[in-house]
Amino acid sequence: MDEKMTYKSAGVDVTAGYDAVSRMQRHIARTAIPGVVGGIGGFGGMFEIPSGYKNPVLVSGTDSVGTKIMLAFMSGIHNTVGIDCVAMCANDIVCQGAKPLFFLDYIGSGKLLPDRIEEIVAGVAEGCVRAGCAIVGGETAELPGLYNDGEYDLAGFCVGIVEKDEILSRANVKSGDILIGLPSSGIHSNGFSLVRKLFFEKLGVELRHYYDELGKTLGEELMIPTRIYVKPLLELLDTCEVRAVAHITGGGFIENIPRIIGDGLAVRIELKTIPTPPIFNLIAKLGNIEQSEMYNTFNMGIGLTLAVPADGADRVIETLRDIGESPVIIGDVVEKSDAEILFV
Repeated sequence: MDEKMTYKSAGVDVTAGYDAVSRMQRHIARTAIPGVVGGIGGFGGMFEIPSGYKNPVLVSGTDSVGTKIMLAFMSGIHNTVGIDCVAMCANDIVCQGAKPLFFLDYIGSGKLLPDRIEEIVAGVAEGCVRAGCAIVGGETAELPGLYNDGEYDLAGFCVGIVEKDEILSRANVKSGDILIGLPSSGIHSNGFSLVRKLFFEKLGVELRHYYDELGKTLGEELMIPTRIYVKPLLELLDTCEVRAVAHITGGGFIENIPRIIGDGLAVRIELKTIPTPPIFNLIAKLGNIEQSEMYNTFNMGIGLTLAVPADGADRVIETLRDIGESPVIIGDVVEKSDAEILFV
């Protein structure tokens, strides 16, 4: 007689899913903020629009960790990629001046391992605490045949809110505006396909390899999570004029900074003012990578760029320093000539 088939025999263990959900609860509870309705467990996450807004606009963003997730597989460190995932979404929407309200995540895996899922969600929760938003739902899917055992993918979705007349926009930026950069914590979550190609395929280096230039192992450097800029930027917007903000992600300086300027304008970047972390110099040296390629791939030490009026730049810098940031003037906005971005 043929053996009876079950979902588990096909590779999906629903009881492991129940265990994983149970383990998530205490981490999700850390992110609770006013506005959450109903908690976790329904078929849809609910959040009440805060009162006090005259003409509120909802701002949304979605992203993943990209191939940095493969470093988690290699290192066995799974509690920081969740921070990266939140950062990639929340940093994007705060560029519009929006306050993040809630976050949902998606984890797809070949085999659902409750302790691994708990580590991932713990990182997501930490990211949400740093961004000041709540986890209101998500999806954990066991997909045998799509992912190998031990592999997973992680993506997220964030919604924030801003008054319509306070939206930060490229339309506000003018020639003469000053560009202020906020330092990154390292590579963040972009450029890892090149990083893996260089260190692991071309050079055959292991994560435990120690580099004097870094003062740490390669793995320790690469797994540093993406900085979340939400709280300092929102605090700054309460008291200072900021015209537009760029999150320096995929495409580096060359793609992202021109996104905050209008037609007829360009940005001039003073390279000598940028505090470039050693990891970028190491990558450029070992890979024989041209400067233009580096600035088109990585954040090069600047995770967020603000365009501010020239007569308000000193106040912006002073305010950022007062709240613990290390802002640097990295350039200005000029009339466009041949290119949208000029390096000097």
